[in-house]
Amino acid sequence: MDPISISVAFLFGFGARQIKLPPMVGFLLAGFILQQFGVVAGPTVKEVANLGVTLLLFTIGLKLKVKSLARPEVWAGASIHAAVTVAVFGMISYGLSVIGFSVFGGLSLETSFLIAFALSFSSTVFAVKILDEKGELPSLHGRTAIGILIMQDVLAVVFLTASTGKLPSVWAFALVGLFALRPLLRYLLDRVGHDELLPLFGLFSAMALGVYTFQLVGLKPDLGALIIGMMLAGYKRASEIADSLFSFKELFLVGFFLNIGLSEAPTLEALGIALLLVLLIPFKVGLYFLVLTRFHLRARTSLLASYSLANYSEFGLIVGAIGVQNGWISGQWLVVIAIALSISFAVAAPLNRLSHNVYARWHRFLIRFETEQRHPEEQPAQIGGAQIAIFGMGRVGTGAHAFIRERYGDIMVGVDSNAETVARHRAAGYNVVQGDATDSDFWERARAGGVQYKLVMLAMPDHHANMYALEQIVKGGYKGFIAAVAHYPDQAEMLRAAGAHAAFNIYAEAGTGFAAHIDDEIRRLLGSPAQTGQKSQEE
Repeated sequence: MDPISISVAFLFGFGARQIKLPPMVGFLLAGFILQQFGVVAGPTVKEVANLGVTLLLFTIGLKLKVKSLARPEVWAGASIHAAVTVAVFGMISYGLSVIGFSVFGGLSLETSFLIAFALSFSSTVFAVKILDEKGELPSLHGRTAIGILIMQDVLAVVFLTASTGKLPSVWAFALVGLFALRPLLRYLLDRVGHDELLPLFGLFSAMALGVYTFQLVGLKPDLGALIIGMMLAGYKRASEIADSLFSFKELFLVGFFLNIGLSEAPTLEALGIALLLVLLIPFKVGLYFLVLTRFHLRARTSLLASYSLANYSEFGLIVGAIGVQNGWISGQWLVVIAIALSISFAVAAPLNRLSHNVYARWHRFLIRFETEQRHPEEQPAQIGGAQIAIFGMGRVGTGAHAFIRERYGDIMVGVDSNAETVARHRAAGYNVVQGDATDSDFWERARAGGVQYKLVMLAMPDHHANMYALEQIVKGGYKGFIAAVAHYPDQAEMLRAAGAHAAFNIYAEAGTGFAAHIDDEIRRLLGSPAQTGQKSQEE
Protein backbone atom coordinates (compact mmCIF):
# COMPACT_ATOMS: atom_id res chain seq x y z
CA MET A 1 0.00 0.00 0.00
CA ASP A 2 1.24 3.50 -0.82
CA PRO A 3 1.97 6.12 1.89
CA ILE A 4 -1.14 8.17 1.01
CA SER A 5 -3.48 5.18 1.47
CA ILE A 6 -1.79 4.28 4.75
CA SER A 7 -2.07 7.88 5.99
CA VAL A 8 -5.75 8.22 5.05
CA ALA A 9 -6.53 4.81 6.60
CA PHE A 10 -4.81 5.83 9.84
CA LEU A 11 -6.56 9.20 10.06
CA PHE A 12 -10.02 7.79 9.43
CA GLY A 13 -9.38 4.81 11.72
CA PHE A 14 -8.20 7.20 14.43
CA GLY A 15 -11.28 9.37 13.92
CA ALA A 16 -13.58 6.36 14.24
CA ARG A 17 -11.87 5.38 17.49
CA GLN A 18 -12.47 8.86 18.95
CA ILE A 19 -16.23 8.57 18.44
CA LYS A 20 -16.34 5.07 19.98
CA LEU A 21 -16.55 3.17 16.69
CA PRO A 22 -14.21 0.33 15.70
CA PRO A 23 -11.36 1.53 13.45
CA MET A 24 -12.61 -0.86 10.74
CA VAL A 25 -15.48 1.56 10.05
CA GLY A 26 -12.92 4.32 9.45
CA PHE A 27 -10.93 2.06 7.13
CA LEU A 28 -14.05 1.39 5.04
CA LEU A 29 -14.80 5.10 4.80
CA ALA A 30 -11.15 5.77 3.87
CA GLY A 31 -11.51 3.33 0.99
CA PHE A 32 -14.57 5.13 -0.34
CA ILE A 33 -12.87 8.53 -0.03
CA LEU A 34 -9.73 7.30 -1.81
CA GLN A 35 -11.88 5.78 -4.54
CA GLN A 36 -13.48 9.16 -5.20
CA PHE A 37 -10.01 10.60 -5.80
CA GLY A 38 -9.20 7.99 -8.40
CA VAL A 39 -7.26 5.54 -6.24
CA VAL A 40 -7.84 1.94 -7.31
CA ALA A 41 -7.27 -1.29 -5.43
CA GLY A 42 -4.01 -2.56 -6.89
CA PRO A 43 -2.63 -6.07 -6.60
CA THR A 44 -0.72 -5.19 -3.43
CA VAL A 45 -3.86 -4.11 -1.54
CA LYS A 46 -5.69 -7.24 -2.71
CA GLU A 47 -2.82 -9.51 -1.65
CA VAL A 48 -2.65 -7.83 1.76
CA ALA A 49 -6.45 -8.17 2.10
CA ASN A 50 -6.36 -11.88 1.21
CA LEU A 51 -3.53 -12.50 3.65
CA GLY A 52 -5.45 -10.75 6.41
CA VAL A 53 -8.54 -12.92 5.88
CA THR A 54 -6.38 -16.05 5.71
CA LEU A 55 -4.68 -15.29 9.02
CA LEU A 56 -8.03 -14.41 10.57
CA LEU A 57 -9.53 -17.79 9.61
CA PHE A 58 -6.36 -19.58 10.76
CA THR A 59 -6.56 -17.96 14.21
CA ILE A 60 -10.28 -18.81 14.38
CA GLY A 61 -9.35 -22.44 13.74
CA LEU A 62 -6.77 -22.33 16.55
CA LYS A 63 -9.58 -21.56 19.01
CA LEU A 64 -12.24 -23.84 17.57
CA LYS A 65 -13.18 -27.40 18.44
CA VAL A 66 -14.72 -29.60 15.75
CA LYS A 67 -17.36 -30.87 18.15
CA SER A 68 -18.73 -27.32 18.48
CA LEU A 69 -19.98 -27.55 14.86
CA ALA A 70 -22.00 -30.66 15.70
CA ARG A 71 -24.24 -28.73 18.11
CA PRO A 72 -27.82 -28.52 16.74
CA GLU A 73 -28.04 -24.76 17.25
CA VAL A 74 -25.02 -24.40 14.94
CA TRP A 75 -25.59 -26.69 11.97
CA ALA A 76 -29.39 -26.75 12.08
CA GLY A 77 -29.68 -23.10 13.13
CA ALA A 78 -27.45 -21.97 10.26
CA SER A 79 -29.34 -24.11 7.76
CA ILE A 80 -32.79 -22.94 8.87
CA HIS A 81 -31.75 -19.30 8.90
CA ALA A 82 -30.22 -19.56 5.41
CA ALA A 83 -33.30 -21.26 3.95
CA VAL A 84 -35.80 -18.77 5.41
CA THR A 85 -33.66 -15.71 4.57
CA VAL A 86 -33.13 -16.78 0.96
CA ALA A 87 -36.85 -17.48 0.57
CA VAL A 88 -37.98 -14.14 2.03
CA PHE A 89 -35.29 -11.94 0.46
CA GLY A 90 -35.70 -13.79 -2.86
CA MET A 91 -39.43 -13.10 -3.01
CA ILE A 92 -38.88 -9.43 -2.09
CA SER A 93 -36.26 -9.08 -4.85
CA TYR A 94 -38.50 -10.79 -7.40
CA GLY A 95 -41.45 -8.62 -6.40
CA LEU A 96 -39.36 -5.47 -6.96
CA SER A 97 -38.18 -6.85 -10.31
CA VAL A 98 -41.77 -7.39 -11.46
CA ILE A 99 -42.57 -3.72 -10.91
CA GLY A 100 -39.25 -2.77 -12.55
CA PHE A 101 -37.79 -1.00 -9.52
CA SER A 102 -34.24 0.32 -10.14
CA VAL A 103 -31.52 -2.34 -10.45
CA PHE A 104 -34.05 -5.03 -9.50
CA GLY A 105 -35.72 -4.60 -12.87
CA GLY A 106 -35.03 -7.50 -15.19
CA LEU A 107 -34.08 -9.98 -12.47
CA SER A 108 -35.48 -13.45 -13.10
CA LEU A 109 -36.72 -15.64 -10.29
CA GLU A 110 -33.37 -17.48 -10.29
CA THR A 111 -31.25 -14.32 -10.14
CA SER A 112 -33.52 -12.89 -7.44
CA PHE A 113 -32.68 -15.88 -5.28
CA LEU A 114 -29.01 -15.48 -6.19
CA ILE A 115 -29.07 -11.94 -4.75
CA ALA A 116 -30.93 -13.25 -1.70
CA PHE A 117 -28.30 -15.95 -1.23
CA ALA A 118 -25.54 -13.32 -1.27
CA LEU A 119 -27.39 -11.29 1.37
CA SER A 120 -28.09 -14.26 3.65
CA PHE A 121 -24.48 -14.49 4.84
CA SER A 122 -22.92 -12.60 7.74
CA SER A 123 -19.35 -11.36 7.89
CA THR A 124 -16.80 -13.65 9.52
CA VAL A 125 -14.24 -10.84 9.64
CA PHE A 126 -16.58 -8.44 11.42
CA ALA A 127 -17.94 -10.96 13.92
CA VAL A 128 -14.53 -12.27 14.95
CA LYS A 129 -13.10 -8.75 15.27
CA ILE A 130 -16.00 -7.59 17.46
CA LEU A 131 -16.06 -10.72 19.64
CA ASP A 132 -12.29 -10.70 20.01
CA GLU A 133 -12.19 -7.03 21.01
CA LYS A 134 -14.85 -7.71 23.66
CA GLY A 135 -13.08 -10.85 24.89
CA GLU A 136 -16.17 -12.94 24.10
CA LEU A 137 -14.85 -15.46 21.57
CA PRO A 138 -14.76 -18.30 24.16
CA SER A 139 -18.29 -17.54 25.44
CA LEU A 140 -21.28 -19.62 24.39
CA HIS A 141 -22.73 -16.85 22.22
CA GLY A 142 -19.30 -16.26 20.67
CA ARG A 143 -18.76 -19.94 19.86
CA THR A 144 -22.31 -20.22 18.52
CA ALA A 145 -21.87 -17.22 16.20
CA ILE A 146 -18.52 -18.51 14.90
CA GLY A 147 -19.95 -21.98 14.38
CA ILE A 148 -22.80 -20.54 12.29
CA LEU A 149 -20.31 -18.55 10.23
CA ILE A 150 -18.24 -21.66 9.54
CA MET A 151 -21.36 -23.50 8.40
CA GLN A 152 -21.98 -20.58 6.04
CA ASP A 153 -18.40 -20.99 4.77
CA VAL A 154 -19.23 -24.60 3.95
CA LEU A 155 -22.26 -23.43 1.96
CA ALA A 156 -19.95 -20.95 0.23
CA VAL A 157 -17.64 -23.73 -0.90
CA VAL A 158 -20.59 -25.67 -2.33
CA PHE A 159 -21.83 -22.59 -4.19
CA LEU A 160 -18.42 -21.67 -5.62
CA THR A 161 -17.96 -25.22 -6.86
CA ALA A 162 -21.41 -25.30 -8.46
CA SER A 163 -21.21 -21.82 -10.00
CA THR A 164 -17.89 -22.42 -11.74
CA GLY A 165 -19.00 -25.80 -13.01
CA LYS A 166 -15.71 -27.25 -11.83
CA LEU A 167 -15.55 -30.12 -9.41
CA PRO A 168 -12.67 -30.31 -6.94
CA SER A 169 -9.79 -32.49 -8.02
CA VAL A 170 -9.97 -36.18 -7.14
CA TRP A 171 -6.90 -35.41 -5.04
CA ALA A 172 -9.15 -33.46 -2.68
CA PHE A 173 -9.85 -36.72 -0.87
CA ALA A 174 -6.13 -36.95 -0.14
CA LEU A 175 -6.44 -33.90 2.13
CA VAL A 176 -7.69 -36.27 4.82
CA GLY A 177 -4.03 -37.24 5.06
CA LEU A 178 -3.26 -33.79 6.47
CA PHE A 179 -4.59 -34.98 9.81
CA ALA A 180 -1.76 -37.50 9.91
CA LEU A 181 0.59 -34.51 10.06
CA ARG A 182 -0.83 -33.33 13.39
CA PRO A 183 1.83 -35.08 15.54
CA LEU A 184 4.58 -33.68 13.30
CA LEU A 185 3.17 -30.14 13.52
CA ARG A 186 3.00 -30.36 17.30
CA TYR A 187 6.53 -31.75 17.41
CA LEU A 188 7.77 -28.77 15.39
CA LEU A 189 5.73 -26.33 17.47
CA ASP A 190 7.33 -27.57 20.67
CA ARG A 191 10.77 -26.81 19.25
CA VAL A 192 10.39 -23.45 17.48
CA GLY A 193 10.87 -21.45 20.67
CA HIS A 194 9.16 -18.16 21.45
CA ASP A 195 10.85 -15.71 19.09
CA GLU A 196 10.59 -15.04 15.34
CA LEU A 197 10.24 -18.72 14.42
CA LEU A 198 6.87 -18.93 16.18
CA PRO A 199 4.93 -16.51 13.92
CA LEU A 200 6.82 -17.93 10.93
CA PHE A 201 5.58 -21.39 11.89
CA GLY A 202 2.05 -19.94 11.97
CA LEU A 203 2.45 -18.44 8.49
CA PHE A 204 3.90 -21.71 7.20
CA SER A 205 0.98 -23.70 8.60
CA ALA A 206 -1.68 -21.31 7.32
CA MET A 207 -0.23 -20.51 3.89
CA ALA A 208 1.84 -23.51 2.77
CA LEU A 209 -0.14 -26.34 4.36
CA GLY A 210 -3.55 -24.67 4.32
CA VAL A 211 -4.01 -22.23 1.46
CA TYR A 212 -1.64 -23.78 -1.07
CA THR A 213 -2.73 -27.42 -0.68
CA PHE A 214 -6.45 -26.58 -0.81
CA GLN A 215 -5.87 -24.38 -3.84
CA LEU A 216 -4.05 -27.21 -5.61
CA VAL A 217 -7.08 -29.49 -5.36
CA GLY A 218 -9.68 -26.87 -6.33
CA LEU A 219 -11.07 -26.04 -2.88
CA LYS A 220 -11.54 -22.64 -1.22
CA PRO A 221 -8.02 -21.63 -0.09
CA ASP A 222 -9.15 -19.78 3.05
CA LEU A 223 -10.95 -22.91 4.19
CA GLY A 224 -7.58 -24.65 4.21
CA ALA A 225 -6.18 -22.14 6.69
CA LEU A 226 -9.21 -22.70 8.92
CA ILE A 227 -8.82 -26.50 8.81
CA ILE A 228 -5.10 -26.38 9.65
CA GLY A 229 -5.88 -24.07 12.56
CA MET A 230 -8.50 -26.52 13.82
CA MET A 231 -5.92 -29.33 13.65
CA LEU A 232 -3.80 -27.40 16.14
CA ALA A 233 -6.72 -26.26 18.33
CA GLY A 234 -6.62 -27.46 21.89
CA TYR A 235 -2.84 -27.91 21.91
CA LYS A 236 -1.02 -26.17 24.76
CA ARG A 237 0.73 -23.63 22.49
CA ALA A 238 -2.15 -22.90 20.10
CA SER A 239 -3.04 -19.63 21.83
CA GLU A 240 0.63 -18.60 21.73
CA ILE A 241 0.63 -18.92 17.93
CA ALA A 242 -2.49 -16.76 17.74
CA ASP A 243 -0.89 -14.12 19.98
CA SER A 244 2.29 -14.07 17.87
CA LEU A 245 0.26 -13.47 14.69
CA PHE A 246 -2.07 -10.87 16.23
CA SER A 247 -0.24 -7.75 14.97
CA PHE A 248 0.25 -9.22 11.47
CA LYS A 249 -3.43 -10.14 11.25
CA GLU A 250 -4.65 -6.73 12.42
CA LEU A 251 -2.36 -4.88 10.01
CA PHE A 252 -3.27 -7.01 6.98
CA LEU A 253 -6.99 -6.67 7.73
CA VAL A 254 -6.64 -2.92 7.18
CA GLY A 255 -6.04 -3.85 3.53
CA PHE A 256 -9.21 -5.95 3.55
CA PHE A 257 -11.44 -3.07 4.67
CA LEU A 258 -9.71 -0.62 2.33
CA ASN A 259 -10.21 -3.04 -0.54
CA ILE A 260 -13.98 -3.12 0.03
CA GLY A 261 -14.15 0.67 -0.05
CA LEU A 262 -11.99 0.80 -3.18
CA SER A 263 -13.94 -1.91 -5.02
CA GLU A 264 -16.51 0.22 -6.83
CA ALA A 265 -17.54 3.85 -7.25
CA PRO A 266 -20.76 4.57 -5.28
CA THR A 267 -23.66 6.36 -6.96
CA LEU A 268 -26.74 7.96 -5.43
CA GLU A 269 -28.94 5.21 -6.86
CA ALA A 270 -26.65 2.50 -5.48
CA LEU A 271 -26.63 4.26 -2.11
CA GLY A 272 -30.43 4.32 -2.02
CA ILE A 273 -30.73 0.61 -2.82
CA ALA A 274 -28.00 -0.19 -0.27
CA LEU A 275 -29.94 1.68 2.43
CA LEU A 276 -33.04 -0.32 1.47
CA LEU A 277 -31.07 -3.54 1.93
CA VAL A 278 -29.77 -2.34 5.30
CA LEU A 279 -33.39 -1.96 6.43
CA LEU A 280 -33.75 -5.72 5.95
CA ILE A 281 -31.01 -6.50 8.50
CA PRO A 282 -33.42 -6.38 11.51
CA PHE A 283 -35.22 -9.31 9.87
CA LYS A 284 -31.96 -11.28 9.80
CA VAL A 285 -31.27 -10.43 13.45
CA GLY A 286 -34.79 -11.29 14.58
CA LEU A 287 -34.68 -14.58 12.70
CA TYR A 288 -31.32 -15.51 14.26
CA PHE A 289 -32.76 -14.71 17.69
CA LEU A 290 -35.92 -16.73 17.13
CA VAL A 291 -34.09 -19.74 15.72
CA LEU A 292 -31.48 -19.84 18.49
CA THR A 293 -34.05 -19.59 21.26
CA ARG A 294 -35.88 -22.56 19.70
CA PHE A 295 -32.71 -24.57 20.39
CA HIS A 296 -33.07 -23.76 24.11
CA LEU A 297 -30.48 -21.00 24.29
CA ARG A 298 -31.27 -18.20 26.70
CA ALA A 299 -32.58 -14.93 25.32
CA ARG A 300 -29.32 -13.16 26.25
CA THR A 301 -27.10 -15.70 24.49
CA SER A 302 -29.35 -15.62 21.42
CA LEU A 303 -29.41 -11.82 21.31
CA LEU A 304 -25.64 -11.37 21.65
CA ALA A 305 -24.95 -14.03 18.99
CA SER A 306 -27.53 -12.42 16.69
CA TYR A 307 -26.03 -8.95 17.13
CA SER A 308 -22.58 -10.20 16.12
CA LEU A 309 -24.19 -11.56 12.91
CA ALA A 310 -26.14 -8.34 12.22
CA ASN A 311 -24.43 -7.44 8.96
CA TYR A 312 -23.85 -8.48 5.38
CA SER A 313 -20.83 -10.48 4.33
CA GLU A 314 -17.85 -9.91 2.09
CA PHE A 315 -18.96 -13.20 0.50
CA GLY A 316 -21.81 -11.23 -1.07
CA LEU A 317 -19.23 -9.45 -3.22
CA ILE A 318 -17.88 -12.82 -4.38
CA VAL A 319 -21.38 -14.00 -5.30
CA GLY A 320 -22.02 -10.69 -7.07
CA ALA A 321 -18.75 -10.96 -9.02
CA ILE A 322 -19.66 -14.47 -10.17
CA GLY A 323 -23.12 -13.25 -11.19
CA VAL A 324 -21.64 -10.39 -13.20
CA GLN A 325 -19.02 -12.64 -14.78
CA ASN A 326 -21.68 -15.10 -15.93
CA GLY A 327 -23.98 -12.32 -17.17
CA TRP A 328 -26.71 -13.08 -14.62
CA ILE A 329 -26.83 -9.62 -13.01
CA SER A 330 -25.58 -6.11 -13.87
CA GLY A 331 -22.26 -4.79 -12.60
CA GLN A 332 -24.04 -2.18 -10.52
CA TRP A 333 -24.96 -4.90 -8.04
CA LEU A 334 -21.33 -5.05 -6.95
CA VAL A 335 -21.54 -1.38 -5.96
CA VAL A 336 -24.85 -1.90 -4.13
CA ILE A 337 -23.57 -4.89 -2.15
CA ALA A 338 -20.28 -3.14 -1.30
CA ILE A 339 -22.11 -0.08 0.06
CA ALA A 340 -24.68 -2.20 1.94
CA LEU A 341 -21.83 -4.20 3.46
CA SER A 342 -20.02 -1.05 4.59
CA ILE A 343 -23.13 0.55 6.08
CA SER A 344 -24.03 -2.69 7.87
CA PHE A 345 -20.59 -2.68 9.51
CA ALA A 346 -21.00 0.94 10.60
CA VAL A 347 -24.44 0.21 12.11
CA ALA A 348 -23.55 -3.12 13.70
CA ALA A 349 -20.37 -1.86 15.40
CA PRO A 350 -22.04 0.46 17.97
CA LEU A 351 -24.95 -1.96 18.25
CA ASN A 352 -22.56 -4.66 19.46
CA ARG A 353 -20.87 -2.24 21.83
CA LEU A 354 -24.24 -1.57 23.48
CA SER A 355 -25.49 -5.17 23.31
CA HIS A 356 -25.20 -5.87 27.05
CA ASN A 357 -27.00 -2.65 27.93
CA VAL A 358 -29.73 -3.38 25.37
CA TYR A 359 -30.36 -6.77 26.93
CA ALA A 360 -30.29 -5.36 30.48
CA ARG A 361 -33.00 -2.87 29.49
CA TRP A 362 -35.24 -5.22 27.48
CA HIS A 363 -34.59 -8.59 29.12
CA ARG A 364 -38.03 -8.88 30.70
CA PHE A 365 -39.56 -8.75 27.24
CA LEU A 366 -36.91 -10.90 25.56
CA ILE A 367 -37.08 -13.79 28.06
CA ARG A 368 -40.65 -14.43 26.90
CA PHE A 369 -39.10 -16.12 23.86
CA GLU A 370 -37.15 -18.64 25.94
CA THR A 371 -38.21 -22.26 26.03
CA GLU A 372 -38.90 -24.11 29.28
CA GLN A 373 -36.03 -26.48 28.55
CA ARG A 374 -32.57 -24.99 29.10
CA HIS A 375 -29.44 -25.63 27.03
CA PRO A 376 -26.91 -27.84 28.93
CA GLU A 377 -24.38 -24.98 29.07
CA GLU A 378 -26.95 -22.50 30.39
CA GLN A 379 -28.02 -24.14 33.64
CA PRO A 380 -28.21 -21.70 36.59
CA ALA A 381 -24.85 -21.35 38.34
CA GLN A 382 -24.53 -22.18 42.04
CA ILE A 383 -22.62 -19.11 43.16
CA GLY A 384 -23.24 -18.98 46.90
CA GLY A 385 -21.30 -20.38 49.86
CA ALA A 386 -17.98 -18.60 49.25
CA GLN A 387 -16.34 -15.52 50.74
CA ILE A 388 -14.37 -14.52 47.63
CA ALA A 389 -15.46 -14.57 43.98
CA ILE A 390 -13.00 -14.43 41.08
CA PHE A 391 -14.54 -13.60 37.69
CA GLY A 392 -12.44 -14.76 34.74
CA MET A 393 -10.41 -17.93 35.16
CA GLY A 394 -7.68 -17.22 32.63
CA ARG A 395 -4.03 -16.99 33.62
CA VAL A 396 -4.55 -14.10 36.06
CA GLY A 397 -7.69 -15.52 37.66
CA THR A 398 -6.20 -19.01 37.93
CA GLY A 399 -3.07 -17.66 39.57
CA ALA A 400 -5.12 -15.64 42.07
CA HIS A 401 -7.32 -18.67 42.81
CA ALA A 402 -4.27 -20.88 43.46
CA PHE A 403 -2.63 -18.26 45.71
CA ILE A 404 -5.73 -17.74 47.87
CA ARG A 405 -6.42 -21.45 48.06
CA GLU A 406 -2.88 -22.15 49.26
CA ARG A 407 -2.97 -19.37 51.88
CA TYR A 408 -6.56 -19.49 53.12
CA GLY A 409 -8.13 -22.73 51.92
CA ASP A 410 -11.24 -23.25 49.76
CA ILE A 411 -13.03 -20.02 50.61
CA MET A 412 -13.46 -18.77 47.03
CA VAL A 413 -15.40 -19.57 43.88
CA GLY A 414 -14.12 -18.99 40.36
CA VAL A 415 -16.59 -17.94 37.65
CA ASP A 416 -15.94 -18.25 33.91
CA SER A 417 -18.17 -18.16 30.83
CA ASN A 418 -16.28 -20.92 28.98
CA ALA A 419 -17.64 -24.40 29.72
CA GLU A 420 -14.36 -26.10 28.80
CA THR A 421 -12.37 -23.81 31.10
CA VAL A 422 -14.80 -24.60 33.92
CA ALA A 423 -14.58 -28.35 33.28
CA ARG A 424 -10.77 -28.25 33.24
CA HIS A 425 -10.57 -26.41 36.56
CA ARG A 426 -13.17 -28.62 38.21
CA ALA A 427 -11.24 -31.71 37.11
CA ALA A 428 -8.20 -30.21 38.85
CA GLY A 429 -10.19 -29.84 42.06
CA TYR A 430 -10.95 -26.12 41.87
CA ASN A 431 -14.31 -24.66 42.90
CA VAL A 432 -15.27 -23.08 39.58
CA VAL A 433 -18.75 -22.56 38.11
CA GLN A 434 -19.95 -21.42 34.73
CA GLY A 435 -21.33 -17.92 34.61
CA ASP A 436 -20.89 -14.60 32.85
CA ALA A 437 -20.12 -11.46 34.82
CA THR A 438 -21.41 -9.36 31.90
CA ASP A 439 -24.82 -11.07 32.21
CA SER A 440 -27.38 -8.86 33.98
CA ASP A 441 -29.45 -11.98 34.74
CA PHE A 442 -26.47 -13.46 36.61
CA TRP A 443 -26.33 -10.48 38.95
CA GLU A 444 -30.10 -10.46 39.42
CA ARG A 445 -29.94 -14.11 40.52
CA ALA A 446 -27.03 -13.31 42.82
CA ARG A 447 -28.90 -10.41 44.43
CA ALA A 448 -32.11 -12.44 44.70
CA GLY A 449 -30.19 -15.24 46.43
CA GLY A 450 -28.71 -12.84 48.96
CA VAL A 451 -25.14 -13.57 47.84
CA GLN A 452 -22.67 -11.11 49.42
CA TYR A 453 -19.00 -11.87 48.97
CA LYS A 454 -16.39 -10.20 51.17
CA LEU A 455 -14.13 -9.75 48.15
CA VAL A 456 -14.84 -9.68 44.41
CA MET A 457 -11.94 -9.92 41.94
CA LEU A 458 -12.56 -9.00 38.30
CA ALA A 459 -9.87 -10.77 36.25
CA MET A 460 -11.49 -10.96 32.82
CA PRO A 461 -9.19 -10.20 29.86
CA ASP A 462 -11.48 -7.55 28.36
CA HIS A 463 -11.60 -4.12 29.98
CA HIS A 464 -15.19 -3.49 28.83
CA ALA A 465 -16.32 -6.73 30.48
CA ASN A 466 -14.67 -5.74 33.77
CA MET A 467 -16.24 -2.28 33.60
CA TYR A 468 -19.72 -3.64 32.90
CA ALA A 469 -19.46 -6.20 35.71
CA LEU A 470 -18.25 -3.47 38.06
CA GLU A 471 -21.25 -1.30 37.18
CA GLN A 472 -23.61 -4.20 37.90
CA ILE A 473 -21.94 -4.88 41.25
CA VAL A 474 -22.06 -1.24 42.35
CA LYS A 475 -25.66 -0.87 41.14
CA GLY A 476 -26.63 -3.87 43.26
CA GLY A 477 -25.43 -2.14 46.43
CA TYR A 478 -22.46 -4.43 47.07
CA LYS A 479 -20.63 -3.42 50.29
CA GLY A 480 -17.50 -5.56 50.06
CA PHE A 481 -14.07 -4.94 48.55
CA ILE A 482 -13.73 -4.86 44.75
CA ALA A 483 -10.44 -5.43 42.92
CA ALA A 484 -9.98 -5.47 39.15
CA VAL A 485 -7.20 -5.95 36.61
CA ALA A 486 -6.24 -3.48 33.89
CA HIS A 487 -3.73 -3.47 31.06
CA TYR A 488 -3.05 0.27 30.91
CA PRO A 489 -2.95 3.18 33.40
CA ASP A 490 -6.03 4.89 31.92
CA GLN A 491 -8.03 1.67 32.31
CA ALA A 492 -6.98 1.42 35.96
CA GLU A 493 -8.17 5.02 36.52
CA MET A 494 -11.52 4.24 34.88
CA LEU A 495 -12.03 1.21 37.11
CA ARG A 496 -11.24 3.17 40.27
CA ALA A 497 -13.54 6.00 39.19
CA ALA A 498 -16.35 3.47 38.60
CA GLY A 499 -16.07 2.08 42.14
CA ALA A 500 -13.20 -0.41 42.28
CA HIS A 501 -11.21 -0.16 45.52
CA ALA A 502 -8.08 -1.47 43.82
CA ALA A 503 -7.04 -1.69 40.16
CA PHE A 504 -4.04 -3.88 39.38
CA ASN A 505 -2.14 -2.83 36.26
CA ILE A 506 -0.85 -6.20 35.03
CA TYR A 507 2.04 -4.84 33.00
CA ALA A 508 3.15 -2.00 35.26
CA GLU A 509 3.00 -4.06 38.47
CA ALA A 510 4.49 -7.27 37.09
CA GLY A 511 7.92 -6.19 38.33
CA THR A 512 6.56 -5.54 41.82
CA GLY A 513 4.94 -8.96 41.87
CA PHE A 514 8.15 -10.56 40.68
CA ALA A 515 10.20 -8.92 43.46
CA ALA A 516 7.56 -9.82 46.06
CA HIS A 517 7.70 -13.42 44.89
CA ILE A 518 11.42 -13.66 45.77
CA ASP A 519 11.26 -11.33 48.79
CA ASP A 520 12.41 -14.07 51.18
CA GLU A 521 15.52 -14.70 49.10
CA ILE A 522 16.25 -10.95 48.95
CA ARG A 523 16.06 -10.78 52.73
CA ARG A 524 18.43 -13.75 53.06
CA LEU A 525 21.00 -12.16 50.76
CA LEU A 526 20.77 -8.54 51.88
CA GLY A 527 19.15 -8.63 55.31
CA SER A 528 16.01 -6.75 56.35
CA PRO A 529 15.16 -3.41 54.70
CA ALA A 530 16.24 -1.56 57.88
CA GLN A 531 19.58 -3.37 57.94
CA THR A 532 20.13 -2.66 54.25
CA GLY A 533 19.50 1.05 54.78
CA GLN A 534 21.85 1.11 57.75
CA LYS A 535 24.64 -0.52 55.70
CA SER A 536 24.18 2.09 52.97
CA GLN A 537 24.54 4.94 55.46
CA GLU A 538 27.68 3.43 56.98
CA GLU A 539 29.24 3.13 53.54
